[in-house]
Amino acid sequence: MGQYLDGRVSLVVGTHTHVPTADARVLPLGTAFQCDLGMCGDYDSVIGMKKQAAIDRFVQIQPADRLSPAEGEATMCGVLAELDGRTGLAKRISPVRLGGLLPDTWPPDN
Repeated sequence: MGQYLDGRVSLVVGTHTHVPTADARVLPLGTAFQCDLGMCGDYDSVIGMKKQAAIDRFVQIQPADRLSPAEGEATMCGVLAELDGRTGLAKRISPVRLGGLLPDTWPPDN
């Protein structure tokens, strides 16, 4: 999708693998892109849910206890994109991660 929309939109980001990718970049025609932002939630979990209930559902191959949100320290994942005010296209894109188990990442100052 990013390649298809390159130069026509400011930003294309993916989600739902729940794992932040390390491929943030500006495509050749000026669209900022990252395959997956990651999730916002407890990374000591199974896609944000309490681990044991998710494991039981998988191992038993039948519904087990209802999944409920994990309650550990959350991580916020996303990106920060700098756009050209004249063209609307991207100048740069940087991943952002704060808190929780993953190392913090913040865009460089330059």
